[in-house]
Amino acid sequence: MAVTRAQQPVVTTPAPLPVRSRLAHPLLLLTGIVLVALNMRACLAAVSPMVGEIQRTFGLSATASGLITTVPVLFQGVGAPLTPRLTRRFGAERVVLGAVLVLGAGVLLRVLPSVTALYAGCVVIGVAIAVLNVSMPGLVKREFPDRAATMTGVYSTTMLVGATLAAGTSVPLEHALGGGWRASLGAWSLLALIAAVAWLPQVLRSRQEQHLGAAAAAGAPTRPIEGIWKSPLAWQISLFMGISSLLVYTLVAWMPTILADHGMERGQAGLVFAFSNLVQVAGAFLVPLMAGRMTSQRALAVTMAALNGLGIALLLVAPVSAAWVSATILGVAQGGSLGLGLAFIVLRTRTAAGAAQLGGMSQAIGYLVAAAGPVGAGALHQLTGGWEATLVLMLVLVLVVGAAGWGAGRNRTL
Repeated sequence: MAVTRAQQPVVTTPAPLPVRSRLAHPLLLLTGIVLVALNMRACLAAVSPMVGEIQRTFGLSATASGLITTVPVLFQGVGAPLTPRLTRRFGAERVVLGAVLVLGAGVLLRVLPSVTALYAGCVVIGVAIAVLNVSMPGLVKREFPDRAATMTGVYSTTMLVGATLAAGTSVPLEHALGGGWRASLGAWSLLALIAAVAWLPQVLRSRQEQHLGAAAAAGAPTRPIEGIWKSPLAWQISLFMGISSLLVYTLVAWMPTILADHGMERGQAGLVFAFSNLVQVAGAFLVPLMAGRMTSQRALAVTMAALNGLGIALLLVAPVSAAWVSATILGVAQGGSLGLGLAFIVLRTRTAAGAAQLGGMSQAIGYLVAAAGPVGAGALHQLTGGWEATLVLMLVLVLVVGAAGWGAGRNRTL
C-alpha cells in the first residue's frame, strides 16, 4: 500500500469511540498500562545478575548460560507476527490480560528444578513479552489518539524503570527471601499478577462495549494495512528498531566486560553500566514527546544515531578515561532510540489495527536482528582477541541506523 503525506505534526486518527469515552476511566487505564509496562522488561533484567548462580546450579557451559538471556529475545521476534491476528480475534484487552498471565507463568516455570523448565520458561517469557510489545502501541493509538507519542514515552519509560529496578533488586531480594536465585526470580511473578488484576477492568469494559455495539457505532476502520511487507517505510522503521536494539543488547551483554578488559575495576565497570541504564529513562521519556511535536522526525532519528556513534567511538578510543561520558551519551541514545522506534509505530499508522500490524512486523524483525548482537560480538571478540573490531562494526551499523531513521522519520503514513 502506498504511503501518503500526513497533514499534521501528529498523525490524524479516527474519532474516539463515543461509548468508550464514557466507559473508560483514564486514571484506571493509565494505571493498568503502567503496571503492564513494568513487567515488560523486569523479568529479563532480573535474571542477568543471577546467571552465574544458575550456571553453577545446573553445571552449564558459558554458551548455554548465555542462552538464558538470548532465548527470550529470540522468541520475542518469533512471537511478534502472531499478535495482530490474536488482537483482531479476541480484542486487545483480552490479549494483554492473557499475555501478562502467561508471562507470570513463564517466570514460575523458569525457576523449577530442571534445565528443561529453565529454557521452556525463557521461551514462554519471550513469547508473552512479544505479545505485549505488539499490543501496547495499538492500545495507545486507540485510547489516546491525540497524545499517542506522549503516552508512548510514558510506557517506554516505565519499561526501562522496571528493568532498572529489577536489575538493582535481584540480589537484595535473594538475601531477603532466603531462597536463593529461584526465590528472587520467582518473586517477579507477583508483579505480573498485580498487573493482571489492575488490567481486569479493561477486559470487563471491552465486554460491555461489545454488548453495546460500540465498535459498529463508531465505524472505526480495522482493516489491516495491505502489502505492509513490501512497504519501504515499514522496512525503514523495522531496520531502525532492529539495529538500534542490536546495539543496545550488544552493550548490555558486553559493556562492563569491555571496560574491565581495558583495566577498569569490575565493580566500577558495573556502576558505569548501571548509570548508563538509568540515563536511558530520560531518553525514553523525552524523545517521544519531542517526536509528537514534530512534523518530521528525520533530524531526531539522525541525532539518536549520531549520539550512538559518538558513545561507541569513545568506548573505542578512550574506554576508561571517557567511560562516564560515554555511558551518559549512550544512555540518552539508547533510551531515545527505543522511545522513537515505538513512537514511529503510532505516528506512521492511522488506526490501532495498523499500529498493531506495523508493531508485529517491526518487532519481529527487530528482535530477530537484536538476538544476533551479543552472540556475534562475543564470537568476533574471541576471533580477534580484542574489542576493536566489534566496536568498529557497531560504528558501521550506526550509519545504517541513521539512514533507516532518515526514511522512517518522513512525514508519511502507511
